[in-house]
Amino acid sequence: MACAAICVGFTIPQLLRGTSRIFPTHSALVVLRHSAYCYCTVNGTTKSKRKMDHLERTANNFRQEMISQAKVCRITSESETVKRLRLAVINKDFTFKAGQWVDFFIPGISVVGGFSICSSPGLLERDGILELAVKNALHPPAHWIHTEVKDSKWGVGINPLFSILLHVADLHESQESKGGGYKMGTVSLYYSAKNTNELLFKKNILGLMDAFPGKIMCRFHVTQQHSQICREFQPHVTEGRISEEDLKKHVSKDTLWYICGPPPMIESVSGLLANIGVPRDCVFFEKWW
Repeated sequence: MACAAICVGFTIPQLLRGTSRIFPTHSALVVLRHSAYCYCTVNGTTKSKRKMDHLERTANNFRQEMISQAKVCRITSESETVKRLRLAVINKDFTFKAGQWVDFFIPGISVVGGFSICSSPGLLERDGILELAVKNALHPPAHWIHTEVKDSKWGVGINPLFSILLHVADLHESQESKGGGYKMGTVSLYYSAKNTNELLFKKNILGLMDAFPGKIMCRFHVTQQHSQICREFQPHVTEGRISEEDLKKHVSKDTLWYICGPPPMIESVSGLLANIGVPRDCVFFEKWW
């Protein structure tokens, strides 16, 4: 996986209490859904052996009743296995909150995808653009993105959290330039992957840290790094999994926690948070099956 485990602790009350996604092609339909993040439960393992599709898994989640066509305007490679898809959204009323995801309808393909948005709401508001990062897989929507769109496995766990970071940066910039408005707290991101090559958006994240010192922070974790870590990233990289000691540093009554990754990682990190006394209603997650 591009992102084996990701968790983020926010001291930003009320920044995000709901979530969603989007999809396109040369003219694919997009449906934005809310509530991609849920209150976290430690023992939420699915016991069914049959692999459910995206619509089945999310059938009980609320969807915003807005559909828009979207056109692919650019596709680039984020890594050997992940493509970043830039979409021009046709419907000017289409909106989303940082960290949300969309249902992705592709003409001629019966399977519906579900991908997290990795761009900020501000980019959509300013330029009508929305971005997804999708990992290559046999899943029809992801396969279509990697083979039919010239220039994603499913979604990539960092997407919603990267979108939130970009939104936080937009809010900081707005506050600095205009004054007043929403007063932001600090954001700390713990981002884990097999190796530094699989840490998507790492240069963008370092750029945000440089632009907003003390306000946006990140610690990268690598679990299977076999090569030398380049000098630029060495100060920010820890070898090994995210630990309870790491998370303790950010516990406070105002901190909200957002976790995204595969179910075992979600359950592991939510268990760590429970051990250090984080209330369950302060923990939100998005699982990728």
